[in-house]
Amino acid sequence: MIEVGSPALLGADDAPAREIVGEFERVGHTGVVVRIDGTVVGVLGLTDRVRDDAADAVADLTALTGARPILLTGDNSRAAATLAAQSGITDVRAELLPQDKLAAVTDLQAHGGRAMFVGDGVNDAPAMAAATVGVAMGRTGSDLALDTADVVITRDDLSTLPAVVAMARRARRFVIANLTIAATFIVVLVAWDLFGHLPLPLGVAGHEGSTILVGLNGLRLLRGAAWPASRER
Repeated sequence: MIEVGSPALLGADDAPAREIVGEFERVGHTGVVVRIDGTVVGVLGLTDRVRDDAADAVADLTALTGARPILLTGDNSRAAATLAAQSGITDVRAELLPQDKLAAVTDLQAHGGRAMFVGDGVNDAPAMAAATVGVAMGRTGSDLALDTADVVITRDDLSTLPAVVAMARRARRFVIANLTIAATFIVVLVAWDLFGHLPLPLGVAGHEGSTILVGLNGLRLLRGAAWPASRER
């Protein structure tokens, strides 16, 4: 039987392999142990590569939301710290199991916050489901992450994240404005009819006019200038 997993697979007699894992972790790599029939036959050193747009996306999200992103990862603390430093993230929580990520998201929301969780792996699904908004990176995301997420980014481009947040906020403002316009027209027409005499043609015109006005206001969202573009790469 072939097993590939974390250093937790190492036993008390695997001191040489532990030293190799330690060397990998000291330089910011993640050690992966390979066993065949219970015997350690190799240790692999894996390194996550930071995407070119990661630092810009972190800076944009921080400026847009006023909250600094948090890195939740199952990697060892040294590898996580290296990635965080390259991405501009200061709050790092490493060596987390799926239930630990879930607990972190739940704790954030228990204190009145709203969490947007971004991930692409099977281990991210529980936290993604518990977050206010779950976002999956579609091109490399696992099927479970895609099924669980509220939003799927079809491009592997982190710069779309702040653009999506800005889009959602702008759309929400338009919805509120349209509801306000429609409600104002209805209140005015009803009050006019109750306390005065509202001619039927004028009532129909006012009602349909509010519908047209709301529709035209909503069409403003289709303008290219209405949506902040993601950074050009």
